[in-house]
Amino acid sequence: MYAVFISSSLLYYRRAFLRRLPAQRTNHPATTQPCKGALPNSVKWFATLVLAAASICGLLPDMPSPSTDKSAPEFEQVIVEAGRVTAAYLNDAERRQLMAMFRLALTDTDRQMVMAEDGTAYIKTGDIPAEWLRDSSAQVRPFLYFAHENKVIANKVKAVIERQAMYIALDPYANAFRDDFTVWERKFELDSLSFPILLVWTYWKITGDDSVFTPSVKLAFGRTLETMLTEQDHDGILPGHKSSSYHFKSDTQSSGKNPVGYTGMIWVAFRPSDDECLYNFPIPVEIQAVQALNALAEMERFIGRIDRAKTAETLSQQVNGGIKRYGIVDTPDYGRLYAYEVDGLGHANLMDDANIPSLLSIPYFGYVSELDEIYMATRRFILSPSNPYFFEGTFKGDKISGIGSPHTPAGMIWPLAQEMQGMTTRQKGEQIGMLRMLLASDPGDHQPHESYAAGNPKHFTRKDFGWAKAQFGEFVLRAILGRMPLPVPPKPEMDTYVTDRPSQITSLQGGGIFNAAPR
Repeated sequence: MYAVFISSSLLYYRRAFLRRLPAQRTNHPATTQPCKGALPNSVKWFATLVLAAASICGLLPDMPSPSTDKSAPEFEQVIVEAGRVTAAYLNDAERRQLMAMFRLALTDTDRQMVMAEDGTAYIKTGDIPAEWLRDSSAQVRPFLYFAHENKVIANKVKAVIERQAMYIALDPYANAFRDDFTVWERKFELDSLSFPILLVWTYWKITGDDSVFTPSVKLAFGRTLETMLTEQDHDGILPGHKSSSYHFKSDTQSSGKNPVGYTGMIWVAFRPSDDECLYNFPIPVEIQAVQALNALAEMERFIGRIDRAKTAETLSQQVNGGIKRYGIVDTPDYGRLYAYEVDGLGHANLMDDANIPSLLSIPYFGYVSELDEIYMATRRFILSPSNPYFFEGTFKGDKISGIGSPHTPAGMIWPLAQEMQGMTTRQKGEQIGMLRMLLASDPGDHQPHESYAAGNPKHFTRKDFGWAKAQFGEFVLRAILGRMPLPVPPKPEMDTYVTDRPSQITSLQGGGIFNAAPR
């Protein structure tokens, strides 16, 4: 049975304090930024880590054995199906490799998951002993394909949702937490609120299980909406508004270095990569927030909190208006496209980052279709050398390409972006091309990593990155096996082809920062 908030989140603060574990120092493999972690206090958890490490250190056989997870026979069925349907374009060795990678993708979340005594589920992100709200939401997405028919899988997702709700209620500005409910990292990333909201909505739509709306989840809904409203006017520009009290500063990073104007969008401190925003209105993050607010409004209306539903709808419309007015720019080479970040003062950053939400992922969240004119122009830009983080190379005579990130060294491609590229196209040839590149990225342990060098997949970052593995599972289910995409909230009513006044930029030379007039 799930633990719930009885009267306030104070009980959880007390509980977190009593359960606090001794801290240790660890380094993020990509940034080498010191972080505080917690020592495992359970023999069972330690054994799980050992088994997970053994499973990914090159010990998997070429032809994987049948799954021993009797609670999810559906996994083995789709794994076998993946080997069968790819016979037309993959050789036997490649199909065995695909089956091994697909099996690890579907089962890795269980290896990262620890069921707590309170009935909630904690999901470690991989080689960092903490749960990211964004990552954990993505790590259970493949489960949603099986949740309608399999109650065991559905309950795992619901246990993850319950813990996420507790985390958000404790601190809606934090992006990552330890298993003892203490904060691992307090970087305000709007997607860390949007991803859990969308997870609840998707679970509800797939299963019809309204018991997911527990007191904890309802409290998290309120905290999410309150935080978004506060950060919509972060600097307190509007009459009668107070500025936000949130600020982040560490030895290497700080939030809000550059001024912003009021846009109707929600101020954001850090990108989905955990890097600082250059300009504090990241358009793909705002787009995801529009969809999350639409989902929140529908759930609040179902729950019976009509006023909150109306507030969520209004905020969604205001954010969407800001995207249309400030987030679309004209370029001489690609036409009208979405900027990556803007400040509301006439500046735009043209690029894309592999981390999701990205510009590449816009149709994934249902904001527009893959055939939307502005999205297609944006896609042409970000999948070209004009995007400063698009990289190309050759491995064993085959071309490798994809989007990277300023979070990792230049030339490093992220499998997350290649998986997303395959899920946001209707071209089968492009989907198969992405599959071949992802297979080529395997350094021998049958798992996609955070990033890899295009010419040498054995040079990679993050030895264990659960998000990339889980999303590989979703990519195979959608793009290779042809499963229907998971449901998304309805698109906002908008016409991306008509605007009040076109934006203008001064030039376009390989992406970068430009002056853009607001719409």
